[in-house]
Amino acid sequence: MAFALKNKFLVFILIVSGALASAMSRTLSETVVAEKYKQWMAQYGRTYEMKEEENMRFEVFKNNLEYIENFNNMGNQPYKLSINEFADLTNEEFLAYYAGYKIIPSTVSSKTKRFKYQNLTNVPASIDWRNKGAVTQIKDQGHCGSCWAFSTVAAVEGIAKIKTGRLFSLSEQQLVDCVRTKGSQGCKGGWMHDAFEYIVKNHGLAEETRYPYKKKDGTCSPRKAAIKAVQILGYEDVPHKNEEALLKAASQQPVSVALDGNGTAFQFYSGGVFTGPCRTSLNHAVTVVGYGTSEDGSKYWLIKNSWGKSWGENGYMRIKRDFNSKKGLCGIAKRASYPVA
Repeated sequence: MAFALKNKFLVFILIVSGALASAMSRTLSETVVAEKYKQWMAQYGRTYEMKEEENMRFEVFKNNLEYIENFNNMGNQPYKLSINEFADLTNEEFLAYYAGYKIIPSTVSSKTKRFKYQNLTNVPASIDWRNKGAVTQIKDQGHCGSCWAFSTVAAVEGIAKIKTGRLFSLSEQQLVDCVRTKGSQGCKGGWMHDAFEYIVKNHGLAEETRYPYKKKDGTCSPRKAAIKAVQILGYEDVPHKNEEALLKAASQQPVSVALDGNGTAFQFYSGGVFTGPCRTSLNHAVTVVGYGTSEDGSKYWLIKNSWGKSWGENGYMRIKRDFNSKKGLCGIAKRASYPVA
């Protein structure tokens, strides 16, 4: 009987010791995460009005950090993730703030059937429009669903440089303020056709310095909009669901595209060739500014984003090309278009 009691006591001690060790481990982990959170808040100047909100954001930060570390620790991944300025946002919140592509199918123009690069045969194996001086610096749309305006502007900046030899940083705010249709409503989202249509009708677009970006909706200023730096003649669609056609177009100029930016992996992408996971429900607009093949033989699209330099490869992403779907990875080949100058 005494022997049995002694054994039970030893088992109890072992259980308690294990629980204490586990608790100490959790405390240490929590301490490490708390320190990283503190450093992150300082780095990005993040403050919260209420302690309750700060605590809630800490839990979101911790969950995102765990996801990132678990992904990176799996090894043999073609791309990496890292903490960036969006680390206190759930993926749902992130998309609500930073994804703003939307399309009203009934408003799709019938004037965009022509594709002037259809018969192009001399397509280079790779191109980077940054190296040709046709891409401005990475910009930041802020808490405004204006990605459609940034995608449009980057494409127009590119063709203007190609045609005139001059690179202008153009105004996204002009599009946010002045393009008002069923499909495009400033920070509430929009799509590139509406923006191209506006630029054509307005006979041009102002420079960024003349009509600076405010990261919020504003009232259209005819005075600022009247001082045009660049004009376009129109725009054309790339044949839908056709990566080969997109390749032809991107070999000649930067191209506006839409894709599915859903998912924690997309939110915290930091480098390498992105391979998903993602769907093909288009919700974000970016600009293809090149393509190529990585050292390990992976073909990719080079896209310019508008989420600042802390995201991706200093604001850019390489995303898998020649995907085994006509839609392209994340639907990148579903809805592409470019300005004509």
